[in-house]
Amino acid sequence: MMIIASLSDSARYEMLNPLFRRAFDFIREIAPATLETGRHVLEEDALTVMVNEPVMKKRENARMEVHDRFIDIHVPLSREEGFMWKERAALEKPSEPFNREKDAQHYDDAPDTSFVVKPGQFAIFSRRMRMPAALGKERF
Repeated sequence: MMIIASLSDSARYEMLNPLFRRAFDFIREIAPATLETGRHVLEEDALTVMVNEPVMKKRENARMEVHDRFIDIHVPLSREEGFMWKERAALEKPSEPFNREKDAQHYDDAPDTSFVVKPGQFAIFSRRMRMPAALGKERF
C-alpha cells in the first residue's frame, strides 16, 4: 500500500493502523525548528519517529528498499523529497539478503514511477517498496 496525501487530510487514514493517530498527532504538534535529529520513541517496540535531514541521492545511486514489519510515513518538514516506487512483488534484483534485525532489504531494480512529497504532505509505504531519491539538477 502506498498513500500520498496532505497532512490536513491525515485523519482520513488513521483507521488504517491503530498507531497512525498517535504518529499524526506527534507530527501535528511538533515545531520543526525545535525538533532534534535522531530517534524519538513514542511507544516502545511499536512506534518510533526517526528525524533526519535526508541526503538526496542521484537516481542512479538510489536503491529500492522494503520492510516486512515497519511502516514508513515520510513527512518532509523543510523541503520537497522525491521518491521512486515499484510494486514489491515485481522486484527481482536483491542487492543483499533480507536483514531481519533492521527489517530491511535493498534492490537494484528500476522504478515504475516517481513522485514528489512536499512540506505539508505525507507518504505512507507499507509492505511495498520505496526509494528515497533526490531533487534538483541531474537528480530525480
